[in-house]
Amino acid sequence: MSEANTAAEELCQRATDQLAAGDAPAAVETFRAAIAAHPNYFEAHHGLIRALRDAGRLEPSIGAALALTALTPDDPLAHTALSISLQQAGHIPEAEAAAARARILEWKAQLRSSG
Repeated sequence: MSEANTAAEELCQRATDQLAAGDAPAAVETFRAAIAAHPNYFEAHHGLIRALRDAGRLEPSIGAALALTALTPDDPLAHTALSISLQQAGHIPEAEAAAARARILEWKAQLRSSG
C-alpha cells in the first residue's frame, strides 16, 4: 500500500470517527484532507458527501456527489449518494433521475456478472 493510500485511509477513519461523534464540520475537513492525500480514494468522497449532508450543507454535498459521479460514472453508489443529496435539498426530479441512473447501473452490473 502506498503512503498516499495509508494517509488517506487513516484520515478517512478519523473523519468517520468524527462523524460518528456528531462533529460533521470537523469530519468535512478531515475527509477533504483524505481526498487531498489521495484524490481517487473513493471512500473519502462518499464520506465527504455524507458529512456535508449531516452538516446541513446540502448544495456543497450535491457538488461533492457530482464530482464523485464524474470520477466513477459507472458506480451505482455514487449516483445513489447524488440522489440522496438532491432529494434532501428539494431537487426531486433530479433526485429521481439520479436514482434511476443508479438502478440502471446496478442492473447492468448484474447482467455482466450473470453472463
